[in-house]
Amino acid sequence: MTDLKPRQQQIVDVAIKLIAEGGIQQLTMNNIAQQIGISEPAIYRHFPSKKAILLTILAQFKRHSEFHANHARFFQTSGLVLLETIFFEYINQFIKAPNLASVMFAEEAFRGEEEVLAEMLSIMVLVHDTVTEVAGRAQVKGELRDDIPARHMAFSFLGSLRLLVKHWTMSGYGFDLQQEALSVWNSWKTLLAPLHDT
Repeated sequence: MTDLKPRQQQIVDVAIKLIAEGGIQQLTMNNIAQQIGISEPAIYRHFPSKKAILLTILAQFKRHSEFHANHARFFQTSGLVLLETIFFEYINQFIKAPNLASVMFAEEAFRGEEEVLAEMLSIMVLVHDTVTEVAGRAQVKGELRDDIPARHMAFSFLGSLRLLVKHWTMSGYGFDLQQEALSVWNSWKTLLAPLHDT
């Protein structure tokens, strides 16, 4: 499912909110219907199941990630600039939709939902591969140190992003995510700056 109708998008938005506020167990067709103020059968006219709603949420996030991947591959600019762009695009996406982090970083909540977990894994692989490719390009250009595999840089990049956003959500959005992200990004660059002979 790509372009959603307004009611479908409303259902998706309410589903994300329910998960963020009460965990995956709160995501029921009945709870969605009550939040929107329509009947439960009306929900089924838009989505056949709870799993379909979850897959739609992930599909939207994946399209966002694919956009970054294509941008990174086709724009031959500084690898470091591209990494910074990717980092802050994700930060800004979570700032605009804080509840989304509760879905994207909740793999454990989806045990037993193999199709959902497979889609989450495909997103993780896509983002990791994109960051690895861009970090490798930055290494070739001398923008990042070359004694660490690019794929390990990608793990540290994505781990920093994930932990920062997780901390922000678990603290009740208790700090300025944009400002803290800038500090984390600058520290990441410092740690992985090119080595110079002394």
